Amino acid sequence: METISFEIMGEAQAQGRPRAGKSYSGKTVLYDPATSRDFKQYVKLVASQHKPQELITGPAHLELTFYQPTPKKYHTKPKQALIEAGLLLPVSRPDLDNLAKGVKDSLSKIIWQDDSQVVSMMVRKFYSMTPRVEVEIRYEEE
Repeated sequence: METISFEIMGEAQAQGRPRAGKSYSGKTVLYDPATSRDFKQYVKLVASQHKPQELITGPAHLELTFYQPTPKKYHTKPKQALIEAGLLLPVSRPDLDNLAKGVKDSLSKIIWQDDSQVVSMMVRKFYSMTPRVEVEIRYEEE
């Protein structure tokens, strides 16, 4: 089994709800909110530095670990100790599934053909003084 691992430094942005707008021809079009679009472009840039020689065409197993910024109220030694022990976890927005969706969508046509190829996924979020996303993809080379 092959493995691709990399880190996306900075705060992850959740996949936002599509927004509706009008095109020049007057038709209604849906588009990503700017924060989602910019984050997805950044993920594509980082992922392209780790892409396999050929796009993955078979099943893929995805593991995502999101390290969210630690709120200022938790910058005390007792709270930091709880965070480091994994006992103080982020239970606020953004939702874990929306975080994962943005990353998963971004890896299409960079790492794999389509994100429907992901057959298993483990997704977690923690606090950290160093916000980032750790990505691990496992797959069978064909």
